[in-house]
Amino acid sequence: FRDENGTISDARVEAAKAYLKTDWATIRRERWSSPGFDPEEPFLDEKNPDWKYDPTISKDLELYLTLKGAVDEQIATFKSGPNDEYTRAENALLMCQRVDLWCAGEREVQAAIQHLYMLGRRFNDLEPDNPDYITEFYPGASDL
Repeated sequence: FRDENGTISDARVEAAKAYLKTDWATIRRERWSSPGFDPEEPFLDEKNPDWKYDPTISKDLELYLTLKGAVDEQIATFKSGPNDEYTRAENALLMCQRVDLWCAGEREVQAAIQHLYMLGRRFNDLEPDNPDYITEFYPGASDL
C-alpha cells in the first residue's frame, strides 16, 4: 500500500490489518438477528427502501449494521490506492493462480485436476447453518 509519493500508506495498512481481525462469526450470527429479515437480500433497497428506519429492524440489527459499516469502511480505505493499485494487484494474483494446461505435461494436468477435485470436495458440500426462522429466498419467484 503505497501513496503517490512512494511512501507506505499507514491508514491503508491499518485498515487492512483491522479487516483481517474482523469477527466474521459475529457478523454472520448478527445478520439473522431480526426474525424473517435478511439485510443482504438482493434488491432489498428497491423492494423496501426504508428498512433501515424501521425501529424494530434497526434495533435488532444494530450490532450487525455497526460491524458491517466498519468492514465496508475498511474495504473502501484499503482499496483507495492510487492508479488502481488494489485492482491491479488482485488481477496479478489471479493470473498467478491461473492454470494453463495447453502446454502442460501429463503430471501437471493430473496435479491440477486433483487440486480442483479437492477444492470441490472441500467447498461444494458445505451445508448452510441457518436458524429455524430463516426461509430460502428465491429472487423473482414471489409465489414460492
